[in-house]
Amino acid sequence: MASFLHRLRKRHPRHPDDKRQQPDQRVAVIGLGRFGSSLANELMRRGWDVLGIDSDARLVQKYSDQLTHAAVADATDPDVLGQLGVNEFTSAVVGIGGDIEASILISSNLLEAGVPNIWAKAISRQHGQILERLGVHHVVLPEHEMGERVAHLVTGRMLDFIEFDDDYALVKTVAPSAATGRPLGQSQVRSRYGVTVVGIKRAGEDFTYATAETVVAAGDIIVVTGKTRAVEAFTELP
Repeated sequence: MASFLHRLRKRHPRHPDDKRQQPDQRVAVIGLGRFGSSLANELMRRGWDVLGIDSDARLVQKYSDQLTHAAVADATDPDVLGQLGVNEFTSAVVGIGGDIEASILISSNLLEAGVPNIWAKAISRQHGQILERLGVHHVVLPEHEMGERVAHLVTGRMLDFIEFDDDYALVKTVAPSAATGRPLGQSQVRSRYGVTVVGIKRAGEDFTYATAETVVAAGDIIVVTGKTRAVEAFTELP
């Protein structure tokens, strides 16, 4: 069987001066449901070569013109992944969540094939724990994470909220009075509240980086980072 990656490059040839395309900008996305297809299209937009795989011929047909290549295949069969050349990719995403058995089998196949970077979608913490025990490098719980994010937006003054694995968060919020009227270095936001203001936006202006000399005014939108609980407490200040 001819090299599948060779056919990938022929399908969407890139100009030799296109510096965005690096040797490792290839990813196999297995499962072209809402999560997988959205991720695959965004990667394509960023200049990656994407191989989309799904057992549903209708989904493959739907996205075949949007991706570098799309294949109808049963990824639970390791021989099939080998025929598609997935073992030659540096990254793979398992976007299947509803079928836990298939998710586990496919992740195991990718690990045995030696794919260096594997992301897998999980539909529950238990599912995620199983994937982590298998050795999957990155486990994503999109529904759970989105639920937490929306809860923060609903219950507080936050305009946006992103939490990281090590219990740090990045938040966009209206500046509380504790951060306004004086340069940030003088207001001692970091020492008093355990958070750092990293950006600021005034009405009609773009976001800019914040410095110790930045003076925040009432009504300004600020971007704050720090431990999740510290950030939560800071955004609740009057």
